[in-house]
Amino acid sequence: MRAEQLTGPVCHHGEGPVWSPAWGGLRCVDMLAGDVLAVGDDGAVTRRHVGAVAAALRPRRGGGAVIAVERGFALEAPDGAVTPLPPVWSDPGVRMNDGGCDPDGRFWCGSMAYEQTPGAAALYRLDPDGSVHEAFGGVTVSNGLAWNPDGSLAYYADTATHRIDVLDYDRDAGLTGRRPFVTFAGDGNPDGLTVDAEGGVWVALYGSGEVHRYDAGGRRDAVVELPTPQVTACTLGGPGLDRLFVTTSAEGGPDDGIAGSLFTVDAGVRGLPVREFAG
Repeated sequence: MRAEQLTGPVCHHGEGPVWSPAWGGLRCVDMLAGDVLAVGDDGAVTRRHVGAVAAALRPRRGGGAVIAVERGFALEAPDGAVTPLPPVWSDPGVRMNDGGCDPDGRFWCGSMAYEQTPGAAALYRLDPDGSVHEAFGGVTVSNGLAWNPDGSLAYYADTATHRIDVLDYDRDAGLTGRRPFVTFAGDGNPDGLTVDAEGGVWVALYGSGEVHRYDAGGRRDAVVELPTPQVTACTLGGPGLDRLFVTTSAEGGPDDGIAGSLFTVDAGVRGLPVREFAG
C-alpha cells in the first residue's frame, strides 16, 4: 500500500496520532515544539501550545485530554484550559515520549533521555486519582504501547532493542511477562504502534519509510510505503475507523520538502475505539 499525503510539512517532529469523535477527529503532537495539532478531514491544521514538550495524549472520559509533557503529565479541561501535574522527575536530560491508555482508564507513558542514554528511561502509569507509578525502568527509547482487542495483552517497543514486545495485562498486576513479539534486524527501529480490531499490530519503522502490519501470531502481512523515511507513529481512525494515519519527522532528516507531513491510506481493516483516561 502507498500512503497519500494529507497535509504539508506541519511538524518538525510529528508523533502520537489519535482519532477520537469526542474531540472531532484526528489529533497529533509536534513533540519538541510542545504543540498539539487538530487535523481536519481536508488537512487543515489548528495548533495549540501546551508546554516545552507535547509527547502524547488521549481523551478524558469527561472531556478534554490527558497530555504527557516534558517531565510528567498535564490535564486539559473540556474548556481547553491545561493544568500541569507535579513533575515526575527533576532531571532535565530526560523527557516523556509515547504512551496510551489501558482498558481500565489509566494512562501509561514512557520516557527517554534527550541523548538516548541506554537504560536511562522508564515506563510510568498515571492513575485517575493523579498518582504516578513507575512500571519498570532500564528503558532507552520508550515508544509504542497499545492493547489488543480484549485488553489481555499489550504491545510495547523500546526502540533501542529493535524489537516489539508483548506483555500480559491485568488491572491489579499491571504489565507482566514481557517477551519478544517481533524482532527486527539491527537497522529496524520500531516507533509508534496501534492495534486493529482483528488483533493486528501496525508499527511505524523509523528511518525506513514504512509501516508494517503483523498478525496476532507475529507474521508480517502488510506494508505501507511512505515517500519520506522518518515515519514515527500511526493510528486507525476516520468515521469507519478504517483509515491509517501516519505521522513523520523532519528532525535531523533529509530536506525532502515533505518530512513532517501527515499521511493516510485505506487500511482495509477497522481499528479499535480509542481507550480514554478515566481521570
